[in-house]
Amino acid sequence: SISTVSRALRNAPDVNPETKKAVLQLAAELNYEPNRVAQSLRIKKTNTIGVVVPEIAMHFFSSVISGIQEYAGSQGYSIMICQSMETVETEISNIHMLVANRVDGLLISLSSQTNSVEHLEQLLAKKIPIVLFDRVAPSLPVSKVVVDDHAGSYKAVEYLIQTGCRRIAYIGGPKNLYISEQRGAGYAAALQAHALPVREEYITYCTDTQPELYQQAVNQLLSLPNRPDAIFCMHDPIAITVLQQLKAKGIQIPHEISIVGFTNEPVSQFIEPSLTTVAQPATLIGQTAARLFIKQLEDKDNVEPTTQVISTELIIRNSTRSI
Repeated sequence: SISTVSRALRNAPDVNPETKKAVLQLAAELNYEPNRVAQSLRIKKTNTIGVVVPEIAMHFFSSVISGIQEYAGSQGYSIMICQSMETVETEISNIHMLVANRVDGLLISLSSQTNSVEHLEQLLAKKIPIVLFDRVAPSLPVSKVVVDDHAGSYKAVEYLIQTGCRRIAYIGGPKNLYISEQRGAGYAAALQAHALPVREEYITYCTDTQPELYQQAVNQLLSLPNRPDAIFCMHDPIAITVLQQLKAKGIQIPHEISIVGFTNEPVSQFIEPSLTTVAQPATLIGQTAARLFIKQLEDKDNVEPTTQVISTELIIRNSTRSI
């Protein structure tokens, strides 16, 4: 009977051993694979998690995905991965596709263009579980995994001050991104703690989809009567662009201008000079996000949104002066 074969395939204890052996032998001969879609319709669960990131090519996000897959796989879950390519339209399209494919819920890092989270609020209204990581929306009542952006930035700027820098600029990503805002706040707090002014002309926010704006920001900073002696950048790709532009202009790094990034992309240690940066444990972020999600999924009656804050580490290299 269908029910006997089904029980044999899932190794149920109430099947005659000889019958079970015959079923498993024939299944192997036929190269049989269970229909997971049919099973998911019956039990209303696919053991599949949808993951949406801005850009898989960035080492940070690929490492986060590795952490998600590592933990999810250990708990019997698979993942489906999409990238928003930094546009909210693609983010929404990805989410609709994943939900249509009956994922059990979503792990999301928001695109740089996501100013409204109405599309996520609609998912919550449908009881679809969500965990946000790295780029989050503070107002959304879901669990989140973030690094301590404020403290990491504070530590980086304080180190610049300790090396003798006094005119420190900040080049951030899109201002609507919570991480950009937090890193900017940490930058300002470090200046204020050391009795240095927070000067508007030293602060620039750019969109991640227009790298040429970073170059414009550098040109603007260099045109100031008192140009900066250090530049803190929201993430390493910005810092590397800035470093290359300054070198092309013949500016000595770090003797004339120090540079600090954030993320610790692998290329940061190989460029010349190597980049001082704030490292975030990407794999741990992914593991933590997957753990929070699965715990929430398997304990639906006792779900309380929580925010996990993970510490950063300042990696000192050659793009900054020594203390």
